[in-house]
Amino acid sequence: MNTPFQKASEWIDAENAQDPNIETDQNKEYPKELLYSDRMYKRLMDFEPNASEEIQIASKAQHICRWKVARESYPMDRVGYLKWREELKKFHSKTTAEILEKAGYDQAFIDRVSFLIEKKLLKKDAETQLLEDVICLVFLEYYLEPFVHKHDEEKLKNIIKKTWDKMSDKGHQEALKISYSEENLNLIKASLGL
Repeated sequence: MNTPFQKASEWIDAENAQDPNIETDQNKEYPKELLYSDRMYKRLMDFEPNASEEIQIASKAQHICRWKVARESYPMDRVGYLKWREELKKFHSKTTAEILEKAGYDQAFIDRVSFLIEKKLLKKDAETQLLEDVICLVFLEYYLEPFVHKHDEEKLKNIIKKTWDKMSDKGHQEALKISYSEENLNLIKASLGL
């Protein structure tokens, strides 16, 4: 008999597997959000092996079905970007809540997962902070490189500084263990004044 966690994990993966956007990792193609979900879960379990079931689900569902809420459907300015991000959090939270209800979780569990996905009380709630650390670590490890080719150095330094400011001390220590290209490591050090 599958546990609620196994069912929810399978259903989250099945949703993310429908992503029409493809990303290549080590010469293999994956639906983009399925790959992101796998990276989030793996990083969480490496970083905090005793993570609660709520945060494990939240890490897997962080970007669930993200392609369904297109960035282009909002104004292409800072205000539009922030509105898109807020709508995404609600969308991810609602999509996940429906799966968790179907998997047999109680309302308290579902509410906690929604709280985490919506990143409430960042810096005050330990699990929200843990999830933010994992998001930042996954960004630095896998998604910084593509950003480097899209933006000028000042914008990149600003992105790295903002990412760093969201993280805990433990997150910072972990981030410095990631294997970066020499160019990116120098960029990170310059951004942070290290």
